[in-house]
Amino acid sequence: MTVTERATELVRSRVPFVQATVVRAQRPASAHAGDTAVIRADGVIDGFVGGTCAESSVREYGLMTLSTNEPLLLRIVPGAEPGAAEEGAVTVANPCLSGGSVEIFLEPRVPAPRVLVVGDSPVAEALASLGGPLGFAVERVPGEDAAPAADDAALVVASHGRGEEPALTAALRLGVPYVGLVASRIRGAAVLASLDVTDEQRSRVRSPAGLDIGGRTAAEIALSIWAQVVAERRAAEARAPSPGTPATARVVDPVCGMSVAAVDASPHVTVDGATTWFCCDGCRSTFLTDPARYAPAS
Repeated sequence: MTVTERATELVRSRVPFVQATVVRAQRPASAHAGDTAVIRADGVIDGFVGGTCAESSVREYGLMTLSTNEPLLLRIVPGAEPGAAEEGAVTVANPCLSGGSVEIFLEPRVPAPRVLVVGDSPVAEALASLGGPLGFAVERVPGEDAAPAADDAALVVASHGRGEEPALTAALRLGVPYVGLVASRIRGAAVLASLDVTDEQRSRVRSPAGLDIGGRTAAEIALSIWAQVVAERRAAEARAPSPGTPATARVVDPVCGMSVAAVDASPHVTVDGATTWFCCDGCRSTFLTDPARYAPAS
């Protein structure tokens, strides 16, 4: 499978990853401009952007960008100050590097928050049309096929009486942050009263869905709903910022002194119950010849 095919597969599966692209390479670096790879959340790298030591830095900083959701230009050069940083870029020394330097652009690819829209009404169509430009991945489904997930950003029922209760109940029980029902106040109250949920869960349903902007057309109603979704998401983020992908622990290779990501994809070994990580298999082999030599001072 090519790197492009792997990236396409991950996007389709809504799996977060980092796209790494070599933008500049100086001989005798083994990578070339245009080389690409993807770094998955477990640290596995598919593709080629440099030798094993450079790959270790790509893994470390790739996982960091995945946790911050901010792109980064990674410069790997011999003799640099470790971790020398500037806005949007970091320069790291690679003691294993035989010479040359390489610059790699790390771009986190995090799935857009999913919003499930139930129904085929004009409002549902308008919701689907407006969601993409706002940064949401909108899926439209009939009420009977609605399968909300706990990590969905929102569920909006706009099916005018078709399959409303099962979709609303499932979303409320899963804790979907925003649950909206497109209905009049009278009909909406009747639907909510019929739900087999707790009073606290029932109170979370926005019905009629959307901010009161005096909307009349399907597009205006959809706009009011998206405004409410965005407002509630921003308010929730202000109260408790999203943790994103958990940050990966970073440790020092005791042989060469490089900083490495403490993940299973990095070379590592467990001796006397203690696990040590390395930038490459060469450092791991050196360590195993005399583990006591590299034991931390007590």
